[in-house]
Amino acid sequence: MRLVTKMTLVAVTVMTLAACQKETEVKPVQLDTDEAKQAYSLGVSAGRYLGVAQDEYGKIGVTLDQQLVLRGVQDAIADSIALTDEELQTVMQDLDQQYQDKKIAMLEAEAAENVAAGSTYLAENAAKEGVTVTESGLQYEVLQQGDGEKPTATDVVKVHYSGTLTDGTKFDSSYDRDEPAQFPLNRVIVGWTEGVQLMNVGSKYKFTIPSDLAYGEQDKGVIKPNSVLVFEVELLDIIKPNVE
Repeated sequence: MRLVTKMTLVAVTVMTLAACQKETEVKPVQLDTDEAKQAYSLGVSAGRYLGVAQDEYGKIGVTLDQQLVLRGVQDAIADSIALTDEELQTVMQDLDQQYQDKKIAMLEAEAAENVAAGSTYLAENAAKEGVTVTESGLQYEVLQQGDGEKPTATDVVKVHYSGTLTDGTKFDSSYDRDEPAQFPLNRVIVGWTEGVQLMNVGSKYKFTIPSDLAYGEQDKGVIKPNSVLVFEVELLDIIKPNVE
């Protein structure tokens, strides 16, 4: 995420005009025209951006003085900047690089922790009664056994499912959407492609999927790098192509 030099000049100007007033001089906002609402909205947008930027830098241990941030905006509008353009460019590049380096280090540390935690979870889960571990490392438990056909990797399947992290955090659920999912079985994560082929239509399985059979080192937001994923999957149908 690059946080430098992304605000429009108009938004900065509006933010500056609002921020330059002393606290004791702030008057109630008059938003009785479209132009006033537009100006105010641009200021809010700029302020929110600055707030997000400060929060992001705070996550890596960099505390930015809010008054100096606002003073910098004011000086830029007044063309009375205390640093040269070369100095500004160097400072901002260094700040951006510091942010990127710190984020990478944090992600690497988190990924390493997830590897260790995932290995422990998989070992404990594998020892539970009713859990089967395949050659690839995929773990599954039969919750309900159906007697329908089994799909192949190239089939389109119709399923209901719920996906969680090992701590129980739900990240996806067709049940919550009240609509089954339908997709080619070879277009999903490896753990799904392998696991659903074990199921008969009408079955419901619980899959515990090692990270290398899921998203590996990718950061998917809620799903962090090297995360073990847990799915409950209900195979509803195998969708056959229409043959005329």
